[in-house]
Amino acid sequence: MKICVIGGVAGGAAFAARLRRLDEKAEITIFERGEHVSFANCGLPYHISGVIPKRDELILKTPKDFHSNYNINVKIGYEVIEIDRARQRLKIKIVNTGQIIEESYDKLLLSPGARPFIPKMEGYSPELVHALRNISDMDKIISHISQNTTKKALVIGGGFVGIEVAENLVKKGISTELVEFADQVMVPFDREMANILQRELLVKGLILHLQDSVQSIEKLANNLIKVTFNSGNILETGLVISAVGVRPESDLAKLANLALNAREAIVVNEFMQTSDPNIYAIGDAIEVTHLLDKSKTLLPLAGPAAKQARVAANHIKGLATTDQRVQGTAIVQVFGLTAAVTGLNEKYLTKANIPYRAIHLHPFNHVTYYPGARQMTLKVIYNKNDETILGAQAVGGEGVDKRIDVLATAIRGKMKVTDLQDLELCYAPPFGTSKDAVNMVGFVADNIKNGLVEFILPSEMGKHPDAIILDVRTPGEYSSGHIENALNVPLGELRSRLTEIPKNKTIIVHCAVGIRSYNAIRILSGEGYRKLLNLSGGYKSYCNENKSYN
Repeated sequence: MKICVIGGVAGGAAFAARLRRLDEKAEITIFERGEHVSFANCGLPYHISGVIPKRDELILKTPKDFHSNYNINVKIGYEVIEIDRARQRLKIKIVNTGQIIEESYDKLLLSPGARPFIPKMEGYSPELVHALRNISDMDKIISHISQNTTKKALVIGGGFVGIEVAENLVKKGISTELVEFADQVMVPFDREMANILQRELLVKGLILHLQDSVQSIEKLANNLIKVTFNSGNILETGLVISAVGVRPESDLAKLANLALNAREAIVVNEFMQTSDPNIYAIGDAIEVTHLLDKSKTLLPLAGPAAKQARVAANHIKGLATTDQRVQGTAIVQVFGLTAAVTGLNEKYLTKANIPYRAIHLHPFNHVTYYPGARQMTLKVIYNKNDETILGAQAVGGEGVDKRIDVLATAIRGKMKVTDLQDLELCYAPPFGTSKDAVNMVGFVADNIKNGLVEFILPSEMGKHPDAIILDVRTPGEYSSGHIENALNVPLGELRSRLTEIPKNKTIIVHCAVGIRSYNAIRILSGEGYRKLLNLSGGYKSYCNENKSYN
């Protein structure tokens, strides 16, 4: 069997290696138009700053490695320009010489990836606006910084890549600004979570331009670039990098009349087959199905691409395949913070009119008596009707990845949120607590289910303008910052001061993070109070929701 692969990196390279392990006799050839067949594109920003010191560390495997280890032929600088589906032949241009050759195939895999999206702006040219998609792009940015002694930079786009690029420019000592069209960075996160990240960015010296975009760009003297924003603001900078996102690299598939969706992503079935059963496609160029709501979407992540590669190779060899629906699990470092997400967010659920509840917690990554404990903010969203987990977000330090990975697994396993209280997770003082943050989510959900507490989200407080806001923190905590017109009755004084709290009104109770307020609600409930709401996540979540850091 003769198998041709178009494109390497995470998808094509993983497919070829898997197929070789399944079939020692297959003739496998990878055609890669770029300079490298297998490189760590997720590591590119970290070499710009020097966090990853050696460029060669980003090159994972060379053509020689593929040939010696897998007996796979890799053709670097070979661009497939046409697919003749009827004859099952490829037309290929050798980039350096322009020579056109042909190659036949029995099965074909498309792993072309995606191309950077550059937003429209007057005066645009590739010399003025850099993208970061491959090693060549990275080399150009590093060369630009070195040759022009760049002191200032602008990053367009506040998503995962934009944040990584901005962080590493700052670490390199470059004064950096970031412009984002949305009203927050990191759109997959809900606003109160993004606000934590925005605060961190500002503390580290980044300047944010939210709800704005670049209108025009112009080259000036002295290696400077004039950027005019749609808001009218003007910036003179030495470097502009666009990290707005990517678009499927599907031109070749379109030319071959393979089925594409409205966003020009390649349509595939559960086996990664395109509309031509002899042609498979994986990675950033394909349409994927979301695990939770079955919607069609795009997800340019290395993890799903590697799994899709395995499915395609297995199917070619007649092996069973796995469910490749996605849930969007992702993580990013934001200076001293880690931010991770999985599943659907509250914004999407509200728009889709899906009934849900949200739980906010502020647990520590391990017991506080062991040195180095750091607090995180954890948000878990679940279906209001059947209690299945719909999504989770976390921002903090060490331990964020662990909690989101557990919750991502719970989503994949179709667990109910109340099942989380039964998970037996590892514990020792340096690593966690006897009641892990994930367990605590289950405990809270179980309390809600049993009618022991009812929560209100910080974003919902406006629905109760006549409610009494009861702050059960200490006077010192209250004086350092509090919700306007809140009544401060510390938890330890609550039983002796009940006369100050009317029974005929809705009482919104809060403390710092929600634990003392739950205890207060149980006291008040035992004394006959009925209209009680616990502010989810306490004053900390209230501040995250209501303080805009931009």
